[in-house]
Amino acid sequence: MFTNMDMSDTEASKDLLGRTYEYCIAQFASYEGVKGGEFYTPASVVKTIVNILKPSEGKRVYDPCCGSGGMFVQSVKFIQEHAGNRSNISVFGQEANADTWKMAKMNMAIRGIDANFGDHPEDTFFNDLHSTQKFDFIMANPPFNLSNWGQDKLQNDPRWAYGLPPAGNANYAWIEHMIYHLAPNGKIGLVLANGALSTQTSGEGEIRRKIIEADLIEGIVAMPTQLFYSVTIPVTLWFITRGKKQTGKTLFIDARNMGHMVDRKHRDFSEEDIAKLADTFTAFQNGTLEDVKGFCAVTTTKQIAEQDYILTPGRYVGIEEKEEDDEPFADKMNRLTTELGGMFTKSHELEEEIKKNLEGIGFKV
Repeated sequence: MFTNMDMSDTEASKDLLGRTYEYCIAQFASYEGVKGGEFYTPASVVKTIVNILKPSEGKRVYDPCCGSGGMFVQSVKFIQEHAGNRSNISVFGQEANADTWKMAKMNMAIRGIDANFGDHPEDTFFNDLHSTQKFDFIMANPPFNLSNWGQDKLQNDPRWAYGLPPAGNANYAWIEHMIYHLAPNGKIGLVLANGALSTQTSGEGEIRRKIIEADLIEGIVAMPTQLFYSVTIPVTLWFITRGKKQTGKTLFIDARNMGHMVDRKHRDFSEEDIAKLADTFTAFQNGTLEDVKGFCAVTTTKQIAEQDYILTPGRYVGIEEKEEDDEPFADKMNRLTTELGGMFTKSHELEEEIKKNLEGIGFKV
């Protein structure tokens, strides 16, 4: 269908075709369910990472598990929207799944993005196609809690500078791989399952401690559930930076109550939500951010150490203070118990109606 379309060679038509392709990928991901998560990261999650990292022209961008290439598309859009030259960016990626690798190649070709994905799909751990390269911006949504990733054959790999990741979970292998490829003053934004924030299993806690003490963790954002097609578990965005502006400090954000439901199963972020998170990071980097109870907190490495190097945002941001109303306690209890009584009555009515309907088709409860 795409091949037969007569598109003139203009930026506007490239963008239209690219957005059409991206829409199709999103629909396929929704239809595929769990399998869809292998090649598609929801656009709002990608936009959040890109708007916080703020990739700029003349830089090198990398994704070691690039799926269909959504991180690169949003990076180029960001540069274009901020008066940069969209073609003045170097894109590098790698993808193990052959079909997904082809989708990424097509996605880049349609949008006119010159990208180096290697000559073939390849496992990033076993054959790092960009092993000698360092990158300014690394963005990724690696497979969550990947087991049997080949640790036994990669024991002495130079990428494990902070400790050997456990064989049963690749989360910290992905983190260390990305840090290994990070240029001076480079930035990482990645998505991880929440377990990585606090796990002490098989040396993971020790790896996390060393990364924190190396002053690499710039920010952690707890995300709401139901953002992804593939999993309903809550996830976290990690932001890792060499040469942080605020040395010895980490920003924690609890965004679990942000976003809106687009249907019964999926939540999404609005442009305002994304801007709020990006602006919070900017204020933190500029040293002007004030803590907001229940939403954000600036924490020192010493304070994180006191929490056993656990990075769960809720430990640091606290619980949002609720405004006290002036309704007397007795009046409030009378009102609430009356409402509850009404609900019980309605519940009994519905129960009788369900029984009657079941009896109508030959079933007795």
